[in-house]
Amino acid sequence: MPEEIADVAVIGGSLGGVAAAYAAAKFGMRVVLVEETRWIGGQLTSQAVPPDEHRWIESYGATRTYLALRERIRAYYRRNYPLREEAARSKTLNPGNAWVSRLSHEPCVALAVLEELLAAYVSAGRIRLLTEHRLVAAMASGDEVRAVTVEDVRSKTQKRVKAAFFLDATELGELIALSGTEHRLGAESRHETGEPHAPDAPDRLDLQPITWVAAVEWHPDADAVIERPADYDFWRRFIPPYQSFPLFSWEGVQAADGTVRRFRMRSDPASGALGLFEYRRVVDRTQFVDGFYSGDVTLINWPQNDYPLGAIVGVDEEERRRHCLGARMLTLSLIYWLQTEAPRDEGGRGYPELRLRGDVVGSDDGLALYPYIRESRRIEAMVLIREPDVLTGTVYPDSIGIGHYALDLHPTIRTHTSLYVQTKPFEIPLGSLIPKRMKNMLPANSKLIGTTHLANGCYRLHPVEWNVGEVSGYLAAYAHTLRCAPVEVWRDKKKLQAFQDALMQEGVWLHWEDARVAAANGEG
Repeated sequence: MPEEIADVAVIGGSLGGVAAAYAAAKFGMRVVLVEETRWIGGQLTSQAVPPDEHRWIESYGATRTYLALRERIRAYYRRNYPLREEAARSKTLNPGNAWVSRLSHEPCVALAVLEELLAAYVSAGRIRLLTEHRLVAAMASGDEVRAVTVEDVRSKTQKRVKAAFFLDATELGELIALSGTEHRLGAESRHETGEPHAPDAPDRLDLQPITWVAAVEWHPDADAVIERPADYDFWRRFIPPYQSFPLFSWEGVQAADGTVRRFRMRSDPASGALGLFEYRRVVDRTQFVDGFYSGDVTLINWPQNDYPLGAIVGVDEEERRRHCLGARMLTLSLIYWLQTEAPRDEGGRGYPELRLRGDVVGSDDGLALYPYIRESRRIEAMVLIREPDVLTGTVYPDSIGIGHYALDLHPTIRTHTSLYVQTKPFEIPLGSLIPKRMKNMLPANSKLIGTTHLANGCYRLHPVEWNVGEVSGYLAAYAHTLRCAPVEVWRDKKKLQAFQDALMQEGVWLHWEDARVAAANGEG
């Protein structure tokens, strides 16, 4: 079997995986980066989810490289797109003017920027990029991963990857599972974690739903109605257990207080009513020269296509395929409903002018290359982050980063529990990245670190995932240089302090106040 030899193997080209590979390569490591789809970038690209971020993100509150990534995306638009002068001059350019994101952009643009970020290291042989390869086996001996086997998804040929350190940056924690790394899945009980919102009984398959995102264009002159999906009648009539009205409607239950909120297709500035089309819009044609775009483009990641019927992690391959297909059919059914039966804002029914745009998401059918994943396997870590930690803003002596987002849980698939609770700006303890037993395996995706089911609800999004991935890459390089295990860096106060100092030099802030003061002094 052919072999790839590296210092660091990053399994999964998620947003965190890209950050990990970039960080390790910058520190002189030979890196193999394996990704199942054609696109690296995970949430930003193959899952088609623009950044969900906190309110300070334009100034501080993320690593230097993450903030630079955001500016690279804006610079790409300024260099390559015919923006109106006012939009081009805007320091906070938001190409889609979405109301959920301060930087809502096309997934294909994020891909171009991420590939550019890695280009020099790929050219120099520091990073070996294996796209369209999936993990099929892991060989572990004692407390270490020795090698993994990856398979070309097209040719089905396999190769072995050997490395000193293995980083799991997959969306479902597949290296964690195949290597036998101890982990958590689903909801813990209140008795186990002491969390006020935890359930009475644990349930490993009570996870947040997946969503298969689609890209659509509002083309005024189009009649782009798709073929009626086979499951359309089922989804058209489906009433989720967590609400009293059909899934396909302009209403939605607010997780914060249980009230019902009514939406429209397009926002109405006069009344202040919010439109779902602008929710994750990635092209606002008014920001570009007249006539360049025939219509706006949005990404459909709405409450109506959160898939409620089952999990794709912790189940067998047949069930995983069934639920992936179900999630795709749900989204296509929603598109068909929008095109043919949805009540129009001005009266009448159906928006046949909505046209699927596969080129925006890298597919032929307009659906993203991979489902949006909110929850995964989580390692049994040296430090467990719980709900009280994010509600109070626990300060950790081993902090390796900062983040902020509400504790946001979409209705879970078994108990239908939803939650939206404001949190304090929080820190990321290094101990949450250190497995209790495995010595050379690290999580490089924030959904895989040592959080509870509840705390994952605010650690799972873009800036924190990048931070976790970046630090995992640095940690693997640091431990490799010292010829020690990452757990020794965490346990040894001198090694930990030196590592934290190195992170600060790289623009990884450990505490919120330090980041705020630096930003105020222009040192971001």
